[in-house]
Amino acid sequence: MVTKEGLAEVNEKLGGIDIGKGGKAKKYVLVSDRVKAFRDLCPDGCIETQIISIEDGVVTMKATIYDEGGKVISTGMAQEKEVSSFINKTSYIENCETSAVGRALGFAGIGIDASMASAEEVANAMMQQDALSSKISEKEVKILERMCERKGFDVGTTFPDGVENLTGEQYAKAAKKLGALPDKEIA
Repeated sequence: MVTKEGLAEVNEKLGGIDIGKGGKAKKYVLVSDRVKAFRDLCPDGCIETQIISIEDGVVTMKATIYDEGGKVISTGMAQEKEVSSFINKTSYIENCETSAVGRALGFAGIGIDASMASAEEVANAMMQQDALSSKISEKEVKILERMCERKGFDVGTTFPDGVENLTGEQYAKAAKKLGALPDKEIA
């Protein structure tokens, strides 16, 4: 059963990755970590996903989180366009499903702090706050390299001009796409 105390306990254990730079960086908890926390909190619960629509390269999905008794805890929606990014060209349905699950788990109170922001929303906020023309830090380079490695992408192919040459804006977009992939741990 999901309780306030149980939520506090699993959330305390959750790590996350920083999206953004310096004092303006925001912590984002990966969906894979949210799913693990849900399984710890509610081992016999269920995560169900459903394609609401898929047309002209745009998919809309809904995720529903159930407790052990089959009671709905929360839902989350997401939409992705097939042509919106390198990753979505091959995995837009999977990316959308992961986003919907992450939002549903967030609405259930798993992996959120003071706000219910997606990785994209956090990344966009960071883009607006920074100059974004500067090169990314060594830490951000390593994060993207680990994300690619965990997904099985070749770093050189994914970032032909080199990860270390990315701007803050490019990092935010890449982190949003790579960080939202299913069942991959970065830490």
